[in-house]
Amino acid sequence: MKKIDFKSPLGILIFIILPLVIVLAFSGIRLDLTKEKRYTLSDSTVKVLESIKKPVMVEVYLEGDFPASFKQLQNETKFMLEEFRKINSNIDFRFTDPIKNRIPEDTLMAMGMQKSILPDEKEGKITQIEVYPYAVVKYQGRGISIPLIVQQNNINAQDQLRKSIENLEYNLASNIKAVATDERKKIGVLVNQDELSPSEFESFMQIANENYQAGPVIPKNTKELSLEDLPMLKQMNALVIAKPRKAFTDGEKLILDQYIMNGGKTLWMIDAVNAEMDTLTRSKKLMPFPVDINMTDFFFNYGLRINPALVKDVKKYALLKIVTGEINGNPQFSSLPWPYFPLGIAENNHPITKNINPVKFEFPTSIDTLGGKKFKTKVLFESSERTLLKQVPNYVELKEIASVDSLGQMERPSTPKIFAVALEGKFNSAYASRIERKGYPNFKSESPENKMIVIADGDLARNKIVKGQPLPLGIDRLTDEQFGNEQFLRNALDYLLDDSNLIELRNRNIEERLLDRYRITEEKAKWQWLNLLLPLAIIGLLGGLFFWLRKKKFG
Repeated sequence: MKKIDFKSPLGILIFIILPLVIVLAFSGIRLDLTKEKRYTLSDSTVKVLESIKKPVMVEVYLEGDFPASFKQLQNETKFMLEEFRKINSNIDFRFTDPIKNRIPEDTLMAMGMQKSILPDEKEGKITQIEVYPYAVVKYQGRGISIPLIVQQNNINAQDQLRKSIENLEYNLASNIKAVATDERKKIGVLVNQDELSPSEFESFMQIANENYQAGPVIPKNTKELSLEDLPMLKQMNALVIAKPRKAFTDGEKLILDQYIMNGGKTLWMIDAVNAEMDTLTRSKKLMPFPVDINMTDFFFNYGLRINPALVKDVKKYALLKIVTGEINGNPQFSSLPWPYFPLGIAENNHPITKNINPVKFEFPTSIDTLGGKKFKTKVLFESSERTLLKQVPNYVELKEIASVDSLGQMERPSTPKIFAVALEGKFNSAYASRIERKGYPNFKSESPENKMIVIADGDLARNKIVKGQPLPLGIDRLTDEQFGNEQFLRNALDYLLDDSNLIELRNRNIEERLLDRYRITEEKAKWQWLNLLLPLAIIGLLGGLFFWLRKKKFG
């Protein structure tokens, strides 16, 4: 018998490639050859999974007979969970068909699951399929429901599926971390500066308490923050200041400065102008005026200036539903553009803003970034190129809705204006060279690596109240639109408090490698015949070659 040369193509196939394939198949090792490494877990995810010390069960309700797109999501979810289980055997999963197992719809809804009804065409007949694209993470008697489909308006099903797969690793890993963490981080909500009332802030508190422990921070002397409040502030991993309308004292600013210097994260939602939609609705016009909370020098230290001028965006705006007529005594409503409610649409790939619905701002002002600082300043949202600035005090009238892009009194065209920024890095104290530092024990001049978010709209986190009950954030009960305020604030909290850096996974991009649908339609028959006949031709050719070689050798 002729020996096979080790260096020949056949030798490389038999002695190198084939044994390697067998070893990989039996060992379970997978090689990720994709450009974007879509099948490789990030170091942050591995770190989180390795920290799980007790059993975690992930029950996925994406099982059953459904369209191919959901099959792809099912396969991606199964693959991801298999990788999780390889990292830590404490993590297990199972797939469940809620329809086949006759799980009551009320039970699923109580778990936070809303069914999706999909059309399915087979043999010319169109039927409807019920699907529950959710997973439930269970740990030590508690659980959390996870939607596997990204909820984003105005995108097609294909983009929605791609974004859902992009978000899958973050979605699963972050929720496993949240439910399996026994000690939750604490968020303090400052209550002293005439902020939003508890009923107006209830929806935000519900969001914050999903993964963290949130509660009010009330000064002990009931007047202002003081040194007495330091022990309470030291317990808070983050501090939220939502729409303060009472000026901060110099002593409070020093307390907040040192809270930040000691590593405390902060989320600021600031109104530099007082303008309330309720007043405008009742009186048809209002007179906005500047609000001075004595924080100009404080934010200047972080390279920011919040301007007391209203921003009107005549390109990206929310609709306002108003009465525009009457028929037989019945009011007729129309939804018209309202430039004082600009929309924040993510135009950069920041993990806080990616893949969320547009965020609704109400009478926002703008933020100037002054530069010259060592830390990073990242713009989260800004207005469009068709922006107007209205100086205050000045009248805002409801009749302006009829001519949104015309210049009014004390208005001027402007370049895009910033609504929200994120700061990260080491911050320097504004009091490092001031005498006030002597009055603070263990004064620090520089912070460790820290983060801060500043938003030029105090109403971003204010929920509407109907019949005494708070509505979810971002719900417009008049136009029935769902804005991204809730998801934006949830991501903002995760960004501030995410020590493992999982939030960066929201920036993952999966490159689409799609088939040419036009060629598929035009050349369908050709490729069907090719796939049918080519294997038969290859088998016939190999059979003929084998017969010829055998006849030549033995004949």
